[in-house]
Amino acid sequence: MPPKILVVSGPTASGKTRLAVELAHEWNGEVVSADSMQVYRRMDIGTAKPTAEEMDGIPHHMIDVADPGEDFSAARYVEMASACVDGILARGRLPIVAGGTGLYIDSLLSGRTFAAFEPDSSLRGELEERFDRVGGEAMLEELSKVDPDSAQRLHPNDKKRIVRALEVYHTTGKTITEHNQETQAIPPRYDALTITLAFRERADMWARIDRRVDVMMEQGLVAEVEALLASGVPEKCTAMQAIGYKEMAAALRGDGDTRRAAEEIKLRSRQYAKRQLTWFGRNDRAKRILWDAQPDFAAACHASTVSMEEFGLV
Repeated sequence: MPPKILVVSGPTASGKTRLAVELAHEWNGEVVSADSMQVYRRMDIGTAKPTAEEMDGIPHHMIDVADPGEDFSAARYVEMASACVDGILARGRLPIVAGGTGLYIDSLLSGRTFAAFEPDSSLRGELEERFDRVGGEAMLEELSKVDPDSAQRLHPNDKKRIVRALEVYHTTGKTITEHNQETQAIPPRYDALTITLAFRERADMWARIDRRVDVMMEQGLVAEVEALLASGVPEKCTAMQAIGYKEMAAALRGDGDTRRAAEEIKLRSRQYAKRQLTWFGRNDRAKRILWDAQPDFAAACHASTVSMEEFGLV
């Protein structure tokens, strides 16, 4: 039987860190972050990385494990996070995976492996150059000859996924579709109880997101982005495409209107939260906690504990 762990998921600004920390105190746990941007060092404010005060003495893993210029992937996350989870289990403590990156969470729980590829390979460069030269329609037609299932799902403008699908095929001799079918047959690595947080009223979630962005601006988001750019972090790298950094970097490189950039960050964050709700809403087994305008963490801890007892986690 796969070992049992706890997952606290939900959209941005929904209180995942605080609930995870409170449950960790109650049940001898350690937190494993599942946030695709909190892995990067020197990106603290815009990623809402938990402070030492917010961690409250609870060990947190998978934070500050990569440099901003690195192309951190889901495959690398699974490799590193699974080692963290296994270490926590070996210490007789409760692993609490907490975060809003659904792909990272699902991949970790399933034990999914990823097709091997070199992010900076000459093959990728060749495919990207060809995409720019002949266009997405032609590249999608090329993909359809070797992986029609993937080609049918992709849009001609989706350069990243079209190039990756062709790269995986030429590198491994297997299509992404074949690889996914093989990994789906693998038993889950962990048996997880998932607690998913959300708000009863969307307006309350939007207000909380807007407040978070205002706080980021007060804490120095502009200076953080300026420092990253000044240190040579490429504006086009994966880390700088994160919400908050992309918009602010564009403003700094453009007309300098950081106030307008902050409003765009709020909009993009709300749109991202909607996508997160859709992703996490697919999990029929998740235990859902719906907040009123002001989250009640005491009630949430009690409800989570009841679910954990029923699940056999505690």
